[in-house]
Amino acid sequence: MPNSIFNRSHFHDEAEAFAKLESIVWPNGPVCPHCGGIGRTYPLNGVKDKKGRVRLGLKKCGQCRGQFTVRKNTVFESSHVPLHIWFQATFLMCSSKKGVSSNQLHRTLGVTLKTAWFMSHRLREAMRVLKLDPIGGAGKFVEADETYIGGKARNRAYREPPPKEAVMALVEREGTVRSFHLRTATVTAETIRPIIAEVLSTDSHLRTDESGIYWKIGEKFASHRTVNHSANEYVRGDAHINTIDGYFSILKRGIYGVYQHVSEEHLKRYLAEFDFRYNERQALGVGDVERTEAALRGIVGKRLTYRVSLPA
Repeated sequence: MPNSIFNRSHFHDEAEAFAKLESIVWPNGPVCPHCGGIGRTYPLNGVKDKKGRVRLGLKKCGQCRGQFTVRKNTVFESSHVPLHIWFQATFLMCSSKKGVSSNQLHRTLGVTLKTAWFMSHRLREAMRVLKLDPIGGAGKFVEADETYIGGKARNRAYREPPPKEAVMALVEREGTVRSFHLRTATVTAETIRPIIAEVLSTDSHLRTDESGIYWKIGEKFASHRTVNHSANEYVRGDAHINTIDGYFSILKRGIYGVYQHVSEEHLKRYLAEFDFRYNERQALGVGDVERTEAALRGIVGKRLTYRVSLPA
């Protein structure tokens, strides 16, 4: 495959992988994760670990004298997986529209299934946005809807499936999406009101289905129009929720077709993954390579240990 993305050096050479990640995480030069020092770091070449292996990318801060690599204080910290394998895993997850299962990563990357599962959760954590900016605004149309994620009783031969989990999302037309795991059996106006108030600009034009949970809060926006799905009405002028239905379609095809089962504990990370790929999509001018680098920029300041990532 002469034109394959994986022919790029950082996908198969560890030193090149460190250099590439440093250029992404530190575009203006190394930053000490211990003290935040800039401009007074220098490389420690040839230093070996306890097993006699050279520690690639090792640096020392001239201010606090602390040693570090670009992995420090990221989701890659303390990982025994080579960095170039992390690059391959990140590209696979970012370039697959409906995601990649842990079993597929296990087979493709040659790591154990347990390692593949943990790697995928770390990368989902990197994709998760910690501080959400408001969406919508003057002249913008935003669609809101809710759906349920979970198994069906007919798929369980000997026991009842776990209860379905409610997911609510807001999608700006030709823009970005924000989705939320509601952790409640019944979606009510009280449940969604604080989410919409925090995420959506009141200058926006809100579009929903006929559900009454949006009626009162819809009064606070520039306009609120609905479509009546129960009467087989799906479009009336600019009133429709086809955009958010399309997002939910991708989400459910990924959950049921690729991952097959998602626990309540980890649903928020899967939503972050699908939100990320939607918000960094081709229609917005973002290709697979740019999407991968955007995910790698999100690794900083996030730590996820195996014990923490286990279901409660």
